[in-house]
Amino acid sequence: QVQLVESGGELVQPGGSLRLSCAASGRTFSTYAMGWFRQAPGKERDIVTAISVSGENTYYADSVKGRFTISRDNAKNTVYLQMDSLKPEDTAIYYCAADSSYSGTHYMALSLYEYDYWGQGTQVTVSS
Repeated sequence: QVQLVESGGELVQPGGSLRLSCAASGRTFSTYAMGWFRQAPGKERDIVTAISVSGENTYYADSVKGRFTISRDNAKNTVYLQMDSLKPEDTAIYYCAADSSYSGTHYMALSLYEYDYWGQGTQVTVSS
């Protein structure tokens, strides 16, 4: 069983920055592909970014490309999401997810159906 705990969400002004963290339990975090998703009220849960097991491969949704950065520290069982130049449309609950079905060190899981473990979510609100 894997537990994911997100932290770092809060109210921030447009143009500001936040760093979200997702701490994972278990000894095999280094074999999980990881991702961040977000869900705004009345909308579907969409992928924001994903990172491979090795950390060498990353994916970003067009809406966040150039502003958000995903990274992982396998020694700390933690994945991070650095969010810069935040916009009001970034307001959502952000979820961390883990794909425990190892598919290679460079594989990135891009569909929410590939993820079998989810955190409880952390609220990010971008508003003046």
